[in-house]
Amino acid sequence: MILSFSSCKKEVKEEKTEPETDNLIVVGFSQLGAESDWRAANTESMKSVFTEKNGYRLIFDDAQQKQANQITSVRNFIQQEVDYIVIAPVTEKGWDTVLKEAKDANIPVIIVDRRVDVSDESLFTCWVGSDFELEGKKMAEWLYRFTAEHDIAPEDVHIANIQGTIGATAQIGRTNGLRWAVEEYGFDLLAEVPGEFTKARGYEAMESLLADYPDINVVYCENDNEAFGAIEACEAVGRIVGTDIQNGEIMILSFDGVKEEALTDVLEGKIACIGECNPLHGPRVESLIARLEADQSISKYTYVDEEIFSADESIESLLIDNTVYNVIRLTPEYVEERMELFNVGSYTNTNQSQDAY
Repeated sequence: MILSFSSCKKEVKEEKTEPETDNLIVVGFSQLGAESDWRAANTESMKSVFTEKNGYRLIFDDAQQKQANQITSVRNFIQQEVDYIVIAPVTEKGWDTVLKEAKDANIPVIIVDRRVDVSDESLFTCWVGSDFELEGKKMAEWLYRFTAEHDIAPEDVHIANIQGTIGATAQIGRTNGLRWAVEEYGFDLLAEVPGEFTKARGYEAMESLLADYPDINVVYCENDNEAFGAIEACEAVGRIVGTDIQNGEIMILSFDGVKEEALTDVLEGKIACIGECNPLHGPRVESLIARLEADQSISKYTYVDEEIFSADESIESLLIDNTVYNVIRLTPEYVEERMELFNVGSYTNTNQSQDAY
């Protein structure tokens, strides 16, 4: 009886089969890291879309902010003969060789978020992400309009720019947007210092700026995590963050708008304005892959639509390059709706000490 029972158990075990995966589309995704709330949301968006239920198998790699790790992961994807490679690159340069290897292997490469600077654009299939320079121009134009509404001369606007990771597309674009306004309107740009898109480096940068430039009245932070650090650094030395820059307050400007803390800071007056940077690229990338699978044409570059948020009621719209952009007035109800959209509880950032974006 015991032998018979054992035999039956063995037969039952052998009858179990693995789920059918031969027809899944295999996607290799090299994410540059997990440093910021935006990056966490971006990763979650990709993971939630590229599931077996949706017909995909996702091979995910976190490069920990090192381009060398990304190049290794892309080569591993090539060896595994994935169907598509998706890269969120650390920096723009240094991609020609490995992308040529992917092209030689006939594997389409989709770049998301930051761009790549290559000698031959046929080395990648397409790119999807934000117009970072437009984000910067919107923010700088909002600042100009705000100061004009309050009769503040441009030369009395003393700005410090806490930049992101130097060489990243978001840093380049947002910095260029600010520089455009400095040249256009005559703002006083005191300093540009790297903050690596993290709260810790934002705090350190702000500490130094306050010591070196006591007349700072505007801080242009290139993401929310830097803004959190800058606010803490200001409050630690007794400086007030707010919009009354004529009477000693320091105005904080920021980008992303992913985490509730940032939007709440806008409602409380700690952040004057946030330029949205939408991280939900998963559905967009899936749409591109679906078109490629159907042999349909796609655009080389796809920009996402983004808003700009403020609790201030004096500026309703911005005009940039003959295009009108509405300014969203932030309310508690709008914040609640936005948090439901992002489900940010799933995007908790656990690695704010590393590089960003």
